[in-house]
Amino acid sequence: MKKIYSVLVENRSGVLCKVAGLFSRRCFNINSLAVGETDDPAVSCMTIVSSGDQRTIEQIEKQLNKKLDVIKVKTFDETSSISRELMLVKIKYNRNNRKDIMENCAIMHASIVDMSKHMMLIQICDAPERVQLFLTMLQSISIVEVARTGTLALPKCMESDI
Repeated sequence: MKKIYSVLVENRSGVLCKVAGLFSRRCFNINSLAVGETDDPAVSCMTIVSSGDQRTIEQIEKQLNKKLDVIKVKTFDETSSISRELMLVKIKYNRNNRKDIMENCAIMHASIVDMSKHMMLIQICDAPERVQLFLTMLQSISIVEVARTGTLALPKCMESDI
C-alpha cells in the first residue's frame, strides 16, 4: 500500500535530516521526497511517498507526529489526491527518430525546452505513472541524462473545503 504524507515542518537546518533519520532507523522506505518553502517562509512542506502494510503506514504517521519540528501531518492516498512530478531528460537524436520523439512529446504533453544539433532536453510534468511511461517510451532512444523531482501532491478539492 502506498501513502502520501504532507508534513508541515519548521523551516530550519537539520529538520530534513531528523525526518530522514526517523525513516532510516525504523527501516521504512521513502519512495519519493520533495521539500519546499510554503507561503510562510518559516514553514516548509515535505511531501513524502512511502509504502508498506497498514501497520507500517500507521507507524510512520505516529512517528512523524512525535517530532518536535513537525507542525502538522496529513496523509492521503493516490485516489484522493492530485500528484505531479517533473522530469527533465536529455536525449541524443538523429534525422530518423526526430519526428517520432516530437510525436511522443505531443501525445504525452511534454515540451522540448532546449535543443542542439544532436541533443534535445525534454521536460514533462505529469502524474508519476505518466512520467514513468514517458521515460519507458524513450528507452529505445539514446538517453544521456535524467533528472526527476519527487512527487508533489495535494488532496482533491471538495465542496466541504469552502
